[in-house]
Amino acid sequence: MADMPRKNDEPDVSVIIGAYDAMPYLIRCLESVEAQTIGADRMEIVAVDDGSTDGTGAFLEEFAARTAIPTRVVRQPNSGGPSGPRNRGLDLARGRYVFFLDADDYFGEEALERMVAMGDRAGTDVVLGKIVGVNRGAAKSMWKQTVERADLYSSNIKFTLSAQKLFRRDLLVRLGMSFDEKLKTGEDALFTMEAYLRGNGVSVVADYTCYYLVGREDRNQMTKKGGFERRFDSARALMGLIAAYVPPGPRRDALMVRPFVITLLPQFGPGLVKQKARARERKMALAAPLMQAYWTPGLGRNLKVNERLRLMCLAAGRLDLLLDIAAFLRDKREPEVVRRGNPPRPHLAYPHFGESSVLPDSAYEVTVTEWVGGRRIEAPPHRSRSSFTRRLVHRARRAVLSALRAPRAHRA
Repeated sequence: MADMPRKNDEPDVSVIIGAYDAMPYLIRCLESVEAQTIGADRMEIVAVDDGSTDGTGAFLEEFAARTAIPTRVVRQPNSGGPSGPRNRGLDLARGRYVFFLDADDYFGEEALERMVAMGDRAGTDVVLGKIVGVNRGAAKSMWKQTVERADLYSSNIKFTLSAQKLFRRDLLVRLGMSFDEKLKTGEDALFTMEAYLRGNGVSVVADYTCYYLVGREDRNQMTKKGGFERRFDSARALMGLIAAYVPPGPRRDALMVRPFVITLLPQFGPGLVKQKARARERKMALAAPLMQAYWTPGLGRNLKVNERLRLMCLAAGRLDLLLDIAAFLRDKREPEVVRRGNPPRPHLAYPHFGESSVLPDSAYEVTVTEWVGGRRIEAPPHRSRSSFTRRLVHRARRAVLSALRAPRAHRA
């Protein structure tokens, strides 16, 4: 495919690098940008040194002086997080697309060429390139296939909300989008989800490793810092964003799985058992308004049983029940699989199963695929009330038509 026309020699992509005490990781990061097959004439680098003390700023300036890639370096006092440098870089970017590259990480050689080509071909505003972890884990479920237009609600792209993606700059400028500098964690999830929701589609490049996510040996990464209150701030912001753009119903429920399971629920895992009473009570207090505003039974059916049970305990304000389930998980016990109902449906007998006065049996029903004791437990198809109603209407319509035909057949 031919390259898209560029006006005023604007680059196809601006690589925005926010860097804080990034040595020696920054060396490989910049080498990977220089190695891009898209070519130096089709990109630029905007690097923002966020008050480093290890020579990061000097190295960036040295690199800018010798590289063939047009490079601008900004040095500023430390801002306390990644949002400030990214926003500064975005203000200076001139490319049709921008990519936020963390200074610890690095590209696959064909990354930008493949992602820009995908964005141009599909006309989408966000392009995800396959990410793999180096000395750390990385999400995998969204890289099963390359797709020009992914469905946000049914696919797993909602579980990768980091900023390391290709964004069409026109979208960001037109909507006035920027990273929330008040959030100290989860700011990238808020930014990316807004682009997903308000942009013209999302593409996935899954057949080539575009991005290597590096785990630093010194663990000096912003994503590993901060107390639990920051996590609640992040969950609150993301839930509010989803609610602002998606009306109540199955599509909102599908998206809400992300902040409930990835951001909120880890605060109520097995470690809760060992925490002090004050921390537990504070977490319950922070969770209560979120549960009241956004928790729904439909959302619960999208979750594994232990996830749903813990969130139902939160919604009911039952710390005692929550601790029983957390202790069960801490001890790595396996729940018994019990079949109940007509027709029989699988249930997982976590603590208090069968005590209908505490949690209903329906809370323990398997509604998504689960693994118990190495055995795969499939959820039977869910017969929704609406589908049941449609079947009744269809049967009634057939009965009426049969009744109308009968007299004609008799007269004949």
